[in-house]
Amino acid sequence: MTDWNSLIADVVSGRWKDPATGEAASVPFEAIRIEEDLDGGEADVLAPLKLGQRLAVVSDTNTHEAMGRRVAKHLSRLAAIDELVLPGDTHCNEPAVASLRERTRHADALVAVGSGSLSDTCKYASFLDGRPYAVFGTAASMNGYAATTASVTLSNGYKTSLPAHAPRGIFLDLKISAAAPHWLSAAGLGDSLCRPTAQVDWWAAHRLLGSVYSATPYALIADDEPRMLEAATGLRNRDVTAHGHLQRVLTLCGLGVCFTGTSHHGSMGEHQVSHWVDMFAGSDHPGTTHGQQVGVASLAIARLQHELLAMDAPPLIRATDINEKDFLARYGQELGGICYAEARKKAYDRAGAEAFNRKLSQVWPSLRDELRPMLMDPGRMKDILSAAGGATTATDLGIDRKIWRKAMKHGRDVRNRWSFLDLADDAGLLDDFLDRDEQ
Repeated sequence: MTDWNSLIADVVSGRWKDPATGEAASVPFEAIRIEEDLDGGEADVLAPLKLGQRLAVVSDTNTHEAMGRRVAKHLSRLAAIDELVLPGDTHCNEPAVASLRERTRHADALVAVGSGSLSDTCKYASFLDGRPYAVFGTAASMNGYAATTASVTLSNGYKTSLPAHAPRGIFLDLKISAAAPHWLSAAGLGDSLCRPTAQVDWWAAHRLLGSVYSATPYALIADDEPRMLEAATGLRNRDVTAHGHLQRVLTLCGLGVCFTGTSHHGSMGEHQVSHWVDMFAGSDHPGTTHGQQVGVASLAIARLQHELLAMDAPPLIRATDINEKDFLARYGQELGGICYAEARKKAYDRAGAEAFNRKLSQVWPSLRDELRPMLMDPGRMKDILSAAGGATTATDLGIDRKIWRKAMKHGRDVRNRWSFLDLADDAGLLDDFLDRDEQ
């Protein structure tokens, strides 16, 4: 049997050292376990965490029958159990967090059974109350289990990553992951396929803007990413081994934050596109998940990066076309003001653009050489995601092409993280690319 916990256990215990510094990470987890079958062993893995005498086990209508009922039953020999089943369409927003805090106020700790929004809701609610939590993951649909931030939609509609805390324990049952709808696993694969696009964005920002960069998160997944990609077809067929490789990459990606203190290694331009869809598609949003959207955005941005890096001459930029009135008209008074403030931080005036162009012209030949090994062929990325049963275009997602074009054009507005979207748009090349790109 495959040892799904190798390397992960070394990172958690402090045995694995950052190859760049020789230092171990300070991790907030007491346990991370990936097992092929946890049925009946839930209390055994949770007991060492000593979470308290009363636990709130929180699932939703999608995960309750799959795992939530079982977890609550087996944990009842450890503590008194308050069992909560949330709606299946729960979103991690301020009202949902407030409601969960109220409904679980008598519990010593929260135990989430699920992924995505449910996990983040439990994470942020328990953080605000100063209570510990643990998570039994279900679908292999995200890399956020290990993150110390929560993706929360504020009352004004702005989606942001807020400081939270990590779970004391993460427990992943691969049979449960494999039994989930295959499109959820494909969404997790989509979230993982952003590695090349995020790495290219992050390294380019480091070289051109002087921002911090670390290769450590990529060293953590270097051996596992090829195995995950090779096994991707098995995700569609509910193969347990394929889900093991995917869950390892998702977990290791999350652990990367423990070394860097930032999510840049797996969240750059492609995530901004997905956030824009969630924030501004409104009634045109088809209900797709973040991972599905990130997968399609990663393919599009990979094509954009390849196109720009094929240019012998550097894509010189102009002063950023940014106007507060346009932002307010596009997003409304409150969100427009927030997005404008974020976008201003990375905008260039004429003098700034000239300085940027001097730097870009100086490093362009070497930068292209440095970025090539980080790239992945967009056609190969598309084939892998398609083989897993994932969406590869906005049309597949059910997102209107006009909405998708706006997300690609204006995704850069939602966060102060420079990416190839900023480079292409400031160079006057993004609109032409979007006219030609396959969606």
